[in-house]
Amino acid sequence: MKALVISGGGSKGAFAGGVAEYLIDKKNNNYDMFLGTSTGSLMVSHLALGKLYELKAIYTTISQRKIFSNNPFVVKTIHGEKVASINHLNTVWNFINGRRTFGESKNLRKLIKKYVTESYFDRIVASEKDVVITVSNLTSNVVEYKSIKDCSYLDFCDWIWASCNYVPFMSLMKKDGCEYADGGFGCLVPIREAILRGATEVDAIILETEITQLNRMPSKNPFSLLTNVIEFMMDHVERHNVTIGKLQAKHNNVKLNLYYTPTVLTTNSLIFNKKLMTKWWQYGFNYAKSEHYEMNKLKD
Repeated sequence: MKALVISGGGSKGAFAGGVAEYLIDKKNNNYDMFLGTSTGSLMVSHLALGKLYELKAIYTTISQRKIFSNNPFVVKTIHGEKVASINHLNTVWNFINGRRTFGESKNLRKLIKKYVTESYFDRIVASEKDVVITVSNLTSNVVEYKSIKDCSYLDFCDWIWASCNYVPFMSLMKKDGCEYADGGFGCLVPIREAILRGATEVDAIILETEITQLNRMPSKNPFSLLTNVIEFMMDHVERHNVTIGKLQAKHNNVKLNLYYTPTVLTTNSLIFNKKLMTKWWQYGFNYAKSEHYEMNKLKD
């Protein structure tokens, strides 16, 4: 059984899309299972159906407005780079309305229902493929994995949305008496879960560099400090997940292929820039192509 795992990474999901396009369209890899966390959860339904070009169209036309119903960020261009700072007006408005997060991502929930249609859901359920979404249950303090085979259509859309909600900057989802948030808080790269579900070969796309390549800028305010702290924790969750995944793969004699981003794509993955994401998609495709070329050279 072959599995494709895609980590969290916000806008960097465009890079994962390029890698996945090469693996599925050019290498003709046929996956039985697709597991996604956060941005990865947005991709796996389309990948399971082979809808690569539709997925590319989504990821290369996305914008802040399509994600946030109340955007906590102000994005400015400084010395040619996109830099995010807090939108004080929107944040205060959220607090006045009794919400518990800086921003709201209700537009993303609408986007998910628009593109992951009920027809797509039914086709996957009827197939032999499995699609699994990673979510963090903050109430029970556990990571949960939601298979499409065990969900209704609307529940499945909810789980994708929850998996993508990078709190406290995006919405906090309440469901079945529990609070749910970004799956990456607990498991950014669900390699081990893929193996426990029976995978004998795993391709894992990890939207971070294999070796740390940057030092974070000094915090200028509590908002940027919070961002840095969360990013620090997520980096270490990712490394822990990969280490555990490698050990599980070795123990179960599973072939594990890892695809990291070769360079730092962005320091704020909640900035959705169409031009950059189009570039990253092609970058991911070219990177996967070059990786396989090098592997074939070594075999020869």
